[in-house]
Amino acid sequence: MIQAQAKLLIIGSVWPEPNSSAAGIRMLQLIEVFSAHHYQITFASATADSEFAVNLADYGVEKVNIKLNHHSFDDFISELNPTIVLFDRFITEEQYGWRVSENCPHALKVLDTEDLHCLRAARHKAWKLNQTFNIRFLLKEDIAKREIASVLRCDLSLMISTFEMEVLSTVFNTDSSLLLYLPFMLNGISNAETQHLPSFEERTNFISIGNFLHEPNWQSVLNLKNHIWPLIRKALPKAELHVYGAYPSAKVLQLNNPKDGFLIKGRAVDVASVMQTAKVCLAPLLFGAGLKGKLIDAMQNGAPNITTAIGAEGMHQNLAWSGIIAEGAESFANAAVSLYNEKQTWLNAQKNGFEIINQVYPKVKYANLLMNTINQLLKNLELHRQQNFYGAMLQHHTLASTKYLAKWIQEKNK
Repeated sequence: MIQAQAKLLIIGSVWPEPNSSAAGIRMLQLIEVFSAHHYQITFASATADSEFAVNLADYGVEKVNIKLNHHSFDDFISELNPTIVLFDRFITEEQYGWRVSENCPHALKVLDTEDLHCLRAARHKAWKLNQTFNIRFLLKEDIAKREIASVLRCDLSLMISTFEMEVLSTVFNTDSSLLLYLPFMLNGISNAETQHLPSFEERTNFISIGNFLHEPNWQSVLNLKNHIWPLIRKALPKAELHVYGAYPSAKVLQLNNPKDGFLIKGRAVDVASVMQTAKVCLAPLLFGAGLKGKLIDAMQNGAPNITTAIGAEGMHQNLAWSGIIAEGAESFANAAVSLYNEKQTWLNAQKNGFEIINQVYPKVKYANLLMNTINQLLKNLELHRQQNFYGAMLQHHTLASTKYLAKWIQEKNK
């Protein structure tokens, strides 16, 4: 049984922004689970404050600004002496993992991968080279060597996608004891709630949403602008596409064209309200990884979607998709027009979305799975680590390389 004063330290590459990205939503879900189990939670980051970051104090979380490549972190973590340290991406594990191991060797180290960065990077590279992606491309990626090393150095990695679990197992031969499938943890949608959502007739126009700092989202919008939307607009001359996303740059804003019904809206203050007024969500993702928060938002708010195979990857298990999966501009546009016009098809897709939310992402089930796994690891941490020889080997070499690089930077900064 975990004691009431067990401590969780989260080391973040950014402060959580749930209104900006799926990663921010994911982090709040993790915080809520640990908080419900009476953990004392500290969130530390070396990044600058953001006006869009959540107020961590509202969740009972202490916020601490730390420094990168600085000995002050050693003093901070030694004094805190956390039970668990959670890294929000493999990059933060690279930066701080060796310091955690050196100063708090008995702390359980957990990596929340968010998505497999190496998978996203390899797909992006293949797309830029106009190559058909092959999963074996991952073996050539330097970022894969870094990311998998981080997975091996940690005691547990939280994987948000079943597909990425399979990649780690089959491509990188990662031991299953180091991985936990933990998708988004969502409240179910009741029949009463679905009845209060706007109907097919009450909704108009298309919507696209996604943080513009995320390259797959930016390329998705360009794909819409240059290839897909002209075809949709030709078939539906009065329709509009409302494009939402945090951090729109000047090049994004320049795409705004009211004459063509292509409207750049910027940050969505209330995602639910804009999703509930839209009839169809468009997400023509050309590369990427992980689960797509935009499609979760669409399903929760009753907006069927058109996306690609990469967009739907790992999101619906064996259930029918909440819309249509299409590849290529013409097929994508035809699917969008069909879903927009055909009420029964639209209603079936909406129902599929509700079933996916309720069956694939049950909050209580996965919250319990997470805490049961954590508790078992805390009870058997020494044995668990003995069985992870490659992780111990990498940890040894990390202390002989990354550690001294960081110390060199630390001295240089003086």
